[in-house]
Amino acid sequence: MSLRVITQSTPNPNALKFIVAKDVKKSGKVTFTHPAECLHVPLATNILGLPNVTAVHLFENVVTVTQDGMGDWPLLESEVIEALKTCVPSHDPEFESFESDVDDTNWSDDRKKLEEILEREIRPGLQADGGDLRVLELDGNIVTVQYEGACGSCPSSRVGTLQGIESILRHEFHPDVQVVTV
Repeated sequence: MSLRVITQSTPNPNALKFIVAKDVKKSGKVTFTHPAECLHVPLATNILGLPNVTAVHLFENVVTVTQDGMGDWPLLESEVIEALKTCVPSHDPEFESFESDVDDTNWSDDRKKLEEILEREIRPGLQADGGDLRVLELDGNIVTVQYEGACGSCPSSRVGTLQGIESILRHEFHPDVQVVTV
């Protein structure tokens, strides 16, 4: 039986979301932008090796593929689907992703509260669009985040989405919070 793959567009014209009938990442999420980062994950290596692909984001049963804007989406979409059908059956969804696995044991109470708000209010919408964000630092009232997946190169993430995140955090976390991206 062939693996079922559903393709969805994202707000980012340079990213497509592929939903597969099997988990590709059991816990956490990860974005790869260079083949050397994912030599231990043949699924990601194969997709990153396709022409014009600049990033592969894995989360639960979703693979978000970002291209440089020079690729032909219909052709690239069929190549990604073929790579998924070839690689996912033997793919290990419990692979370690050192850069994105979260160690929350040393988080302050403020960081835990911030992450709880993001999990409840922000991440579901970003993940529905094939993206996500990672908090890199909480320094006083300044929150530094990095967009991942489709959000990583999406024009709306730098303005509209960022303002929305800041507004929610000002209401639920601290009235003077400022959110910045790297």
